[in-house]
Amino acid sequence: MLIQTNIIRCLKKVCTITKNRYYSSKVIDIRNIGILAHIDAGKTTTTERMLFYSGKTRSLGEVHRGNTVTDYLTQERDRGITICSSAVTFQWNDAKINLLDTPGHIDFTMEVEQSLFAVDGVIIVLDGTAGVEAQTLTVWSQAEKHKLPKMIFINKMDRPDANFDASVKDITSRLDIRPICLQYPEKDSKANLSIIDVVTLNRISWNPETYGRTFRVEPLKDKSLDEAVNFRNNLIDDLSGIDDELADTVISAESFNTVSNDLIWSAVRRATCSHKAVPVLLGSAYKNVGIQPLMDSVIRFLPAPHERNQLYDCFGNDFVGKVFKIVHDKQRGPLTLIRVLRGSLKKGMRLINTKSSTESLQRIYEPLADEYREINEVPCGGVAVCSGLKNTVTGDLLTSSASSIKQAQKKLQKILGKSDVDDEEDNMETINEVLSLDPQIPDAVYFCSIEPPSIGSQTAMEAALKQLQREDPSLRVNFDETTGQTVLGGMGELHMDIVKSRILTEYKIDVDLGPLQIAYKETIESPAIDTFTLEKEIAGSKQSVTITLELVNDQKEIFNLSKSQENMANLNTLRPKTLQVIKKGAIAALERGPRVGGQVVETQVRLHNATIGRGTADSFVMAATGQCVQKILINSGTRLLEPIMAVQIIVPSERVSTVLADLSRRRAKINDVQPKGQQNKLIDVQAPLAELSGYTSVIRTITSGTASMTMQPCGYSNMNSQDEVVAIRRAQGLE
Repeated sequence: MLIQTNIIRCLKKVCTITKNRYYSSKVIDIRNIGILAHIDAGKTTTTERMLFYSGKTRSLGEVHRGNTVTDYLTQERDRGITICSSAVTFQWNDAKINLLDTPGHIDFTMEVEQSLFAVDGVIIVLDGTAGVEAQTLTVWSQAEKHKLPKMIFINKMDRPDANFDASVKDITSRLDIRPICLQYPEKDSKANLSIIDVVTLNRISWNPETYGRTFRVEPLKDKSLDEAVNFRNNLIDDLSGIDDELADTVISAESFNTVSNDLIWSAVRRATCSHKAVPVLLGSAYKNVGIQPLMDSVIRFLPAPHERNQLYDCFGNDFVGKVFKIVHDKQRGPLTLIRVLRGSLKKGMRLINTKSSTESLQRIYEPLADEYREINEVPCGGVAVCSGLKNTVTGDLLTSSASSIKQAQKKLQKILGKSDVDDEEDNMETINEVLSLDPQIPDAVYFCSIEPPSIGSQTAMEAALKQLQREDPSLRVNFDETTGQTVLGGMGELHMDIVKSRILTEYKIDVDLGPLQIAYKETIESPAIDTFTLEKEIAGSKQSVTITLELVNDQKEIFNLSKSQENMANLNTLRPKTLQVIKKGAIAALERGPRVGGQVVETQVRLHNATIGRGTADSFVMAATGQCVQKILINSGTRLLEPIMAVQIIVPSERVSTVLADLSRRRAKINDVQPKGQQNKLIDVQAPLAELSGYTSVIRTITSGTASMTMQPCGYSNMNSQDEVVAIRRAQGLE
């Protein structure tokens, strides 16, 4: 695989195309942003305020009332959480903002991953009473992986237990970045929240009677002014250390007082876009405080589309777009969300998928969650909702013509120094490898069977699952030939429950889910080698394969060839296509281990020898390879690996001993217990998933409803023989 960062480095050295060449001047006024946070930090409420103040909606949506725009699914409104990421578009100060509201629950982290392919910057929302939480770290690392500029909005600052300074310290220590505080809070005698703007030296206070539509900006005076000036000077001093242009201005003027607001804002923008610092703002979305300055800052500090994605300049002015999400509408069918990277997307266009399939674009809509306004064109840098694309899936790249792909391929060859790729199939592979960066699908942690209410509903259930899997790639759907059951794999108990609920409400099928099974993995005990021979006559043609394979412990490569001299003499006679067939069969065989059917990991299949009879079909070679791998696994034996969860529990200090005693019975490893606020403790532990079934209810019961808990996968670990016996009995339904 080619690495994105290396390609971008090559582009900077070789490509001489100017930044704005493929963009119109209008594109500079577009911002594509995502809003990320831990569950219940206030993402959806913040989004609702943005829509309201921009004039996109006429009333304030509230999560607890179930009338928000972006949480439109029945399950979202009933539970008060975001399940699916939603796209909305609105205007603010002559700029167009395309915003993606994402889930905060770890079970739906795939929704966040998909959304980050479509944005140029993100807002991280923090709960001012809790600081950096478990899922905050997860979404932060996801944004870091995509190299996205970030802003932080500290929410819920109206609450009496909110602590701005503690949150900033948490940001510095836990996220390991330099926060640039552009505001700080102020409360009057009635505890009404106002915001002090450090740059402009103004106090901003909102009118609750107008639902925050109007606010008063007044210059600071006396002690308040002196304090703010001190903050402003510290801000300039911090920025001067990371921005050369501002440092030159300060040195030449020999004073902080002459530095203009525009110079500070420009320095903050450069620091944000270069990932040297993160601007921090504050407010209270629920109390309608601080949202307008936040939207101003999105325009002011986060990058426009033309400042990113230079890699796609190889397509010139031709259309190219990235598919980042698919949703299903009852009336319109499957709807594809596309980020337009180059060119413009027009109604009625015929599009070429880089997987060589042709698509017909029927209609284009402007996104507003589940409401759609039909439009005729989306310019470069925009986000579109399209109908009529039948074969496209998340991660695909769409272009306007086959010739556009070929021209882009030639330019990529020059940039990457590969001029010998002439085969069309190889061209497509290189385009997909370099440009169409598919989202990484996390491993399932739970499995369960799913059954329709009747045989007549089987086809309808399979169609529903196919649509849900296309919409949510983290949902695994497999048919178990051994048991004859359809098996679902998911990210957690909530994930599986939501799938069942959506099938009932959206497809009117009352399916039954079997008991949840832990997604154990398996690995080999020790290296083993064996030879397998398979011969059979099929339709008058003799099929024969003799193959020698070895399984060794290796975490890097799944398939490799033996390097010994005697083996290489035989392997060199095999066609590359045959080697690919053997590799495919070996990898498929590792998907199901002999003990509990778990995926076999940390294991490499090494090919020593293969003798294939003339006329033997590729499918027969693949089957023989798989049977050889399974034979070795059964004979040599495997050991189980169980999923481990990182758990954070916030509990009152007087309840800590009760919680720790319960955790000790669950094979948990206590990592840390530290203060969280004035009266609470944060317990950080790692525990096997098998011991945490229904633990959210348990922890509330033993603490009388005073504790809260979050958990997320953090890898796999070996099991002792006694725990393995229990796990196998559970998997077989004996316990």
